[in-house]
Amino acid sequence: MSILTSRRARTAVVAVAAGALALAGCSSSNSGDNTDKSKNKEEAAAQSAAVKMGTAADSTGPAEEVPGAKPGGTIQVYEEDDFSHLDPAQIYVSDGGLLSKLIYRGLTTYKEDAKGGLTVVGDLATDPGKISDGGKTWTYTLKDGIKDETGHVIDSTDVRHTIERLYDPIITDGPTYVQQWLSGSGTAYRKAYEGPYKGKHLPDTVLATPDDKTIVFKFKTAQPDLPQALAMAGYSIVPQKTDTKAKYDTKPVAVGPYKISELKAGKSVKLVKNTNWDAKTDPMRHQYVDGFNIDINHDDEDQTKTLLADRGEAKNAIMMTGQVATTQVQKVVSDPAAMKRTIQGYAPYVWQLNFNMDRIKDKKIRDAITYAMPATAVFKADGGAYGGEVANSLMSPTTPGYQKDYDPFGRAKKPNGDLEKAKKLIEEAGAKGKKVVYAYANAPVRQQQAVLIENALEKIGLDVQKKEIDAATWYENVGKVQNGFDLYMTGWGQDWPSANTVFPPLYDGTQIQDGASNYAHINDAHVNSEIARIQTITDAAESAKAWTALNQYISEKVNPAAPIYYTKVFQIAGSNVGGLRYSTVTSYTDPTQVFLKS
Repeated sequence: MSILTSRRARTAVVAVAAGALALAGCSSSNSGDNTDKSKNKEEAAAQSAAVKMGTAADSTGPAEEVPGAKPGGTIQVYEEDDFSHLDPAQIYVSDGGLLSKLIYRGLTTYKEDAKGGLTVVGDLATDPGKISDGGKTWTYTLKDGIKDETGHVIDSTDVRHTIERLYDPIITDGPTYVQQWLSGSGTAYRKAYEGPYKGKHLPDTVLATPDDKTIVFKFKTAQPDLPQALAMAGYSIVPQKTDTKAKYDTKPVAVGPYKISELKAGKSVKLVKNTNWDAKTDPMRHQYVDGFNIDINHDDEDQTKTLLADRGEAKNAIMMTGQVATTQVQKVVSDPAAMKRTIQGYAPYVWQLNFNMDRIKDKKIRDAITYAMPATAVFKADGGAYGGEVANSLMSPTTPGYQKDYDPFGRAKKPNGDLEKAKKLIEEAGAKGKKVVYAYANAPVRQQQAVLIENALEKIGLDVQKKEIDAATWYENVGKVQNGFDLYMTGWGQDWPSANTVFPPLYDGTQIQDGASNYAHINDAHVNSEIARIQTITDAAESAKAWTALNQYISEKVNPAAPIYYTKVFQIAGSNVGGLRYSTVTSYTDPTQVFLKS
């Protein structure tokens, strides 16, 4: 769990900050603005398809050429905040994740087709992994001759070291999936092993390197999602020879097509070509431009105005995690030339109103509140009319298994709430006049949304007791089991395209404890057993179908949270930038594809 205070956003294992825009940005909505509904559905269909596992042939380079691509020049990047970390093991936020696509490589990565469909392939490895022992054992073989920026050839020792250093106390902010799968859930993995800096290795019964090119992961239970977990920035390779421990955060060593040539903390980062990168080994990255100049301290308003003006270096510029500013949306969408240099797509987040099921025990009341949600108005308060899209489900359009036509609460017909149906349910429950404590963060967006939600709840006969919470400690407060609240909104998105990083943390009753992410305190025997069963399924398509069925059960039989809206991304680039593409992997402009037209 992380409390985010900026536009940076972690994904599944970390809920989005109560006061952040959370990747919401601006994009097409389904509420009658300048939209392309068929395009939205195509996006959703591509992103909700099960991720494919590639072959050794899929894992070879070079990557497929971008049409019209030319070499040379420098891409200008505008960014609001400095990077919190450059050590890949500490990266778990969007800006660092995007940077990692350019400078780091891991055992696996994704190839993305023209429609956004994803295939997991080998990056440093020859394939996405060979599975055995019912999913408990995964074996990887390294490609020949892959070098870091110093010319060192990456071998299995470097991979082992990369995994082992994640256990050391200096690593505090990165993902913990693989460590926990290998050595125990929660913080138990740190007690099992203290890291490599005192000369000890993980036992070969957990992680083995029988030769220079082979790495074997050995788990106690099946881990079918390992290839996707290893594609995260946090598991990018840190060569043992050049590991400077805590100092690595300020001077990391590149394995990708670019390396850091200049770093001015809080001001700028400059990337230049890594001459030791070999395109023939890389299935997804390009090295078209000579480098990237990343300038920090440019908020969305500044970025949008600069890129819209399209003068000087701005013609060669892209946004990294910036969004078209709400105040500038109309100027952009009303300018056909500007719209041709924008990208739009779904972000992975679902904003939902959680019911504290320890306090709101009557499902009729939970259903009534769900029907009453003014979803359209609420999402428009977060980024304007292009800030998102009404949510029909607790599954995001980016999650394999998502069904665009599954709509248990009639959002398609009544996206701004069905007050009459909600009133009837309140009457049936004998709950008219019932007091409900509604907590919300003291950030402007959440305060505006709170007014909308309060009004809707009062209209159906509930007595709303609003409780404003400091946005900086929002998740600490709602994450307490005895939090004293009945209703509170959170945002959640997957760490990789699988509901395995959504349903277990949010709805597994065995994980209810202070600081955990089961905010609704749902503890349903069927849900718990199904989560445990589905996590052992090794076929991605079968797993996606099982998560879909569980989503339906949770929504219809339990209803622990009211889905309100999905977030979307809307970015603009300079007119001289080619290769613009929304990436379903990062939810932003794909930096590995861009080039300069002239």
